[in-house]
Amino acid sequence: MPTTTRFILLQPSVRNRPSLTSLAFPLALLATGAPAAAAEGGGVETAATALFSIGSLPVTNSMVTSWVVAVALILVIRLAVRRPKLVPTRAQSIVEDMVQGILNLISPIVGARVAKAAFPLLIGLFTFILIQNWSGLFPGVGTIYLADPKTGGWTELIRPGNADLNSTLALALVAIACWFYYIMRYAGPVFVLKDLFGNKADKNEVPAFLYYPLFVIFFLVGIIEVISILFRPISLSLRLFGNVFGGESLMHAMSGIMKWGLPVLFYPLEILIGLVQAFVFTLLVSVYIGLICNHGDDHGGKEGPAH
Repeated sequence: MPTTTRFILLQPSVRNRPSLTSLAFPLALLATGAPAAAAEGGGVETAATALFSIGSLPVTNSMVTSWVVAVALILVIRLAVRRPKLVPTRAQSIVEDMVQGILNLISPIVGARVAKAAFPLLIGLFTFILIQNWSGLFPGVGTIYLADPKTGGWTELIRPGNADLNSTLALALVAIACWFYYIMRYAGPVFVLKDLFGNKADKNEVPAFLYYPLFVIFFLVGIIEVISILFRPISLSLRLFGNVFGGESLMHAMSGIMKWGLPVLFYPLEILIGLVQAFVFTLLVSVYIGLICNHGDDHGGKEGPAH
């Protein structure tokens, strides 16, 4: 990790949590060239820290990073494709290749009918999570600290968004809410209930004395499936948070015990993990959609459930 820079926030010491107005005070440089106290203490705090409040809403250091990443992505993509050309520029080619590549990847998974509708969600998740995962490698992220004059402790000014469980849980809840919308719109509630609780056996091939008792068995299997669906946001959020938080903690620990520059050796590993986790999250959401919406494309190309 690059050399850590410590800052003191000049603010009134009557409150532990700085207000929005207190952030207007200038930052005074305290020291450079030494590991931060948090790194020396063994890593990153498990929970994000509130920097200030907007009304009753506390704004944490991970929220600030998420907002910056979201605004940067919007600006960069808009600038890259603001005037599409027949002969694309380099920036336009990068955006078009990424769009086409992800569309080609998800189409066989979610189904041809749902691919274009689900594409904005999936490419948004992939790009946002990818940059969020890599944000811990950017200069200043996790290396600038605010000193609290009352407690004497240190607080990260900028924290990687996905190193906060709240951020990954929010992403998972948005993904599951969109999943519910897609299956209801493109499969329909009747088909969804039949897919979850219906008898999957073929009445023409299974004897009657076995076929009808199977209704009870498949109904119980459906209940188990509903429970697994309810746990999907938890598994998605914990998987992403655990990998990003672990990598960030490793970088902090290495910056505290190794000489300057050596933590850079871990950058390729962090880049790979960030890419894999963004891909896994997006792929799992695609699979969840395709498990119900892709039935029509799997059976001889026949038309699936009504739109």
